[in-house]
Amino acid sequence: MTSRLSAICFHATRPSDLARFWSGVLGWERADDPDGDVAVVPPDPTGFRILFLPGQEPKNGQNRAHFDLTSTSPEDQRRTVARALELGGKHIDVGQLPEERHVVLADPDGNEFCVIEAGNGFLADTGFVGALACDGTQEVGYFWSKALRWPLVWDQDQETAIQSPGGGTKITWGGPPVAPKKGTNRLCFELALPAGADWEAEAARLVSLGATRTGTGESAGGRALLLDPDGNEFFVRRSR
Repeated sequence: MTSRLSAICFHATRPSDLARFWSGVLGWERADDPDGDVAVVPPDPTGFRILFLPGQEPKNGQNRAHFDLTSTSPEDQRRTVARALELGGKHIDVGQLPEERHVVLADPDGNEFCVIEAGNGFLADTGFVGALACDGTQEVGYFWSKALRWPLVWDQDQETAIQSPGGGTKITWGGPPVAPKKGTNRLCFELALPAGADWEAEAARLVSLGATRTGTGESAGGRALLLDPDGNEFFVRRSR
């Protein structure tokens, strides 16, 4: 059986504090992960968790992925921005133009995210966490579509996007030019296998699609680290 997207992982200098921030911004409940990590969980049990893992690597340039949060009205956008600032977020400049209506912020650990203006048609069917917007090639979009068995919902000018058949957050890749990778990504995917699934068979399937084994072995939590075709780290976790 195919693994599913179980979590978006943040490597955080202060995991508990960052979980508190994102729980407050999103209105998601905090929960202790069985492996001892901290997570926030969505109200819809079919969605992914956000998992906060300890990491001390300094931030080196913009992240390769960030969340786009949606708004239902200008007032709703302002409320989300105000809540994020109250919880320790800050405004940042990543080169956005004055006429652009989205607001670019960073969480207390410096991770970028956007609060998108109301009326954005591309994110109309997604919910509050509209997208995980990634810097990446068309090839990596095709890889993740096949890996997760999520259909492509955008494929134009080398930009791609996928979405679960059940709806929810889109994952997007902006196409070239893709900035060179600098160190370990702060955000990465965690895939989980259903109980009784063959981990080696799933790892072999992912490799056949273009992933690479890292040879680092498994962590104490049963996670193995692989790389996607763009060299982005992701975990595949054995069933518990």
